[in-house]
Amino acid sequence: MSSLSSKPTRLVYLDEPLPPLVQPPWTLKEIRDQIPPHLFERNTAKALYYTFRDLVLAGGIFALALKIDWLCAHPALQPFLGPISTIILRSACWLTYWWFQGLVFTGIWVIGHECGHGAFSASSTICNVIGFVLHSLLWTPFFSWKYGHHRHHSNHASIEKDEVYVPKTREDLGIPSDAAEEFDWEEHFGDTPIYTLYMLIRQQLFAFEAYLFWNVSGQKNYPKGTNHFDPNSIIFDPSQRKAVIASNLGLISTGALVAYGCSRYGALAVAMYYGIPWLLVTHWFVMITYLHHTDPALPHYRQRVWNFQSGAAATVDREFLGWQGRFFLHDVAHYHVVHHFFPRLPWYNGEEATTHLARAMGPYYRRSNKPVFRALWDNYNFCQFVDNEGDMVFYRDKRGKTMAEYVLKNGVTEGNVDAPAETEKATYTS
Repeated sequence: MSSLSSKPTRLVYLDEPLPPLVQPPWTLKEIRDQIPPHLFERNTAKALYYTFRDLVLAGGIFALALKIDWLCAHPALQPFLGPISTIILRSACWLTYWWFQGLVFTGIWVIGHECGHGAFSASSTICNVIGFVLHSLLWTPFFSWKYGHHRHHSNHASIEKDEVYVPKTREDLGIPSDAAEEFDWEEHFGDTPIYTLYMLIRQQLFAFEAYLFWNVSGQKNYPKGTNHFDPNSIIFDPSQRKAVIASNLGLISTGALVAYGCSRYGALAVAMYYGIPWLLVTHWFVMITYLHHTDPALPHYRQRVWNFQSGAAATVDREFLGWQGRFFLHDVAHYHVVHHFFPRLPWYNGEEATTHLARAMGPYYRRSNKPVFRALWDNYNFCQFVDNEGDMVFYRDKRGKTMAEYVLKNGVTEGNVDAPAETEKATYTS
């Protein structure tokens, strides 16, 4: 283990266990054999129920939002409301609408995602039709994204072949391989917290669009100009080009609907009722996927040693927004590890399947109870780059250290990682 910095630091507790530092020993078949076969069965009627439920929820919440101005101007409330309190009430109503409609829209997006994997139904036609409609209405090119996403699952955690959340290397950032303590890490990564927050917000609002249009955070071996809208893009096989064009036409149709809504009801109304909830879909989707694939404890592999089961294990389940994440988001964050092993396993069987999966994976199964907004901030600050060489590599932070290099035998860590308000002390050995 590399020596720790001699600079004055404070001691903090580790609130995430040290991951295994070798590849998993089991095979994919050994893992699959531990999952009861009935959990892989796809129930189209059940999936349609969830779709119908979400659409009804979206319509009901929209109908309630139409009453916001009526409520705030209601004669029965006027004796109790002054100008300021009326603004507060109206603002609270709109914020509540955006929050819950954003979650419902994200749940609808998740169902489209399940269609893309074929987990919605055994019928590919049903999956493609429903996924195409739902994703198009939420500004996602269904088939184009589906093909790229399949590549992500097929090559997850491979530095050379993964499709998204590919870590930067020392070379990418201009950091020498032999950078030691005398290297000026502060000069290289010394952003202010305000600037870091700005960059994080930018990621949350625009990262998905940047990935679709410009391959930002995507595979670095792709040529400049790679995107999800060009039928001739390197992402797609020639046989997929017509479907890519269909995806583009779906987005054009959605654009026409939005333009019609703006012309009839006004751009502000469309933005209030549809635009802001859609923007929150981007936020939640990026946050969920970022935290699934970017963590100090998750390894990445060079292609020489990579295999499917090692890549599938290199993700983490998270307690995401409590009951709201489970109900509105269909457990997409709570049971993501099993999804990477078996993408066609229906989402409503994820919880039961995970109990068997976790037992089979042993110490390689990871679940985090850290509050997700804190995890987002911590991981965004910690996960900066990986080494240029090495078959199994972990993220290094702004001081050039991995999670393992912070672990001391007395169960505490040295560094600038914020300590949790409450944590159980445990002892880890390096």
